[in-house]
Amino acid sequence: MRDSSTGSTARPSGPSDPDRPSSPSRRTVLAATAGITAALAAGPRAHAAEAPPTHPGSDKALRALISRMTLEEKVGQLFVMRVYGHSATAPDQADIDANLKEIGVRTAAELIAKYRVGGIIYFAWAHNTRDPHQIAALSNGIQRASLDQPRGLPVLISTDQEHGIVARVGKPATLFPGAMALGAGGSRADARTVGRISGAELRAIGINQDYSPDADVNVNPANPVIGVRSFGADPQAVADLVAAEVKGYQGSGVAATAKHFPGHGDTAVDSHFGFPVITHSRELWSELDAVPFRAAIRAGIDSIMTAHIMVPALDPAGDPATLSHPILTGILRGELGYDGVVVTDALGMEGVRTKYGDDRVPVLALKAGVDQLLNPPDLGVAWNAVLNAVRGGELTEARLDESILRILRLKARHGVLSDPFVADAEVDLVVGVPEHLRAADRIAERTTTLLVNKEKQLPLSRRRTPRVLVVGADPASPSLSDGPPTTVAAAALGELGFTATALSTGTAPSAATIDRAVAAAAGADAVVVLTYNLTAAGSQKTLVERLVATGVPVTAVAVRNPYDIAQIPGVGAFLASYSWTDVEVRAAARVIAGRVDPRGRLPVPVQRADDPAQVLYPIGYGLRY
Repeated sequence: MRDSSTGSTARPSGPSDPDRPSSPSRRTVLAATAGITAALAAGPRAHAAEAPPTHPGSDKALRALISRMTLEEKVGQLFVMRVYGHSATAPDQADIDANLKEIGVRTAAELIAKYRVGGIIYFAWAHNTRDPHQIAALSNGIQRASLDQPRGLPVLISTDQEHGIVARVGKPATLFPGAMALGAGGSRADARTVGRISGAELRAIGINQDYSPDADVNVNPANPVIGVRSFGADPQAVADLVAAEVKGYQGSGVAATAKHFPGHGDTAVDSHFGFPVITHSRELWSELDAVPFRAAIRAGIDSIMTAHIMVPALDPAGDPATLSHPILTGILRGELGYDGVVVTDALGMEGVRTKYGDDRVPVLALKAGVDQLLNPPDLGVAWNAVLNAVRGGELTEARLDESILRILRLKARHGVLSDPFVADAEVDLVVGVPEHLRAADRIAERTTTLLVNKEKQLPLSRRRTPRVLVVGADPASPSLSDGPPTTVAAAALGELGFTATALSTGTAPSAATIDRAVAAAAGADAVVVLTYNLTAAGSQKTLVERLVATGVPVTAVAVRNPYDIAQIPGVGAFLASYSWTDVEVRAAARVIAGRVDPRGRLPVPVQRADDPAQVLYPIGYGLRY
């Protein structure tokens, strides 16, 4: 999200929006941050892996800011919290009610006034991200609310904009293929472009920290939480793309975040709901999981997110990595030499709550070496636990100061301290502009991967197979797309000259639904079926097999994990799009129609369904026309 207008610091004006600061806020910012000019001398493009700013007095100026904070303000700086509502001061009543129930405040402004949080995280489900202009106004309102406090400082505003299946900001912002698709494309230039453009668009709407890229090496096909969020299974290939995306984001003035340290790629347990255990030896971890994180650190990564996983080879105590001093301080800071910001994964996830209570988790995380405490389930409990730990001597105020200094360095490096506001007038000049949308389309075309093409079934011919039936799974849209994907695919094929009909059959089609799809196939010249995480006993597999049995040419498109092909060897053609977002589904349609050649190559191996020791399609496999 970005180009020449990225990271503009022009101020908004006009009183019409309660979240939009008027011009006096400029003076508020300058007064609140007086004395940090030296700290900014190193410029917004310096990176955490480098030495702290070398200009005389830079850290001294930031330490002076810290010295003026009360203990309560210091505790607040460590927290990054969710809040419901599209506005910092005037959210909808339902969002006010949700805030009162979960946080004990009515609005984002009240959250900041009560807890003095140093960060806010945006979610679509919290109604923070309706449209770019609203997001920009919300961001400005949050910054104004923080600066209006005594000794108020600008806030780090973050979100999970990984692209692919995880994106909190939707259309009309530019949405790109996700990590595994980029892994299939294999282009560091494309990865950097994604970071550059995405970073510019995020910065234009006031988001200055992105929890991306995913640096996990996905070596477990059964991984339920990472999968296509990873660039792939080859650690060096993942490392190259992670480093490229980091440089893209941070070049646009947005702090990138490599996650989930020390590596979440080999688990069959989702840490949102359980406590995964990674059984890699120390040697395997070093050769596999650590490689992308080393590359991110060399690239100057601003922040690294922890994983709620147990790695006995790295810490035999049985604690999640988020709470492990040997992992975070001993390995990440000591062995890998990282001195940037460490942020936890969300503290409401089950993986970090299994062993300790919600009052102990934030304290233990800080003792382990964490700087930012992300989204605790009960902020009051977590905030008071940290406060009481300092008052009781378990944590020192000096320990808090270490983390706050890292956070302030990050804010200074990206211009958040000097001017956090964004200009509403510039949103339309940056967000979702045609140049960015075209870049997303071209990148998506370079990622679509063809694994099977029996008897040159593809590309389809408008003359020989004019009538196309599109059936299959329609998972919920990741972010404000034109979905559902069967409809998007049919519309795209229609624009390419076919007569295409969409029939949604879902991720678990009933016998009646399968019968209806088979009957519809009888009137088609070709069938395109979208698959989503096929299993040996699932009814999606039955649907595909019944469609193949009709004799009508069937092309399957895996809209999530590419491993689906192992379950349906009978299809005439098989494509992997790695996501069901519009940009990837439309690119797959262009490949099916022959408008572009398939260029992607598998970034993960696909193993036999009945014998996982046997590889059907190795890393790097991909057919061409």
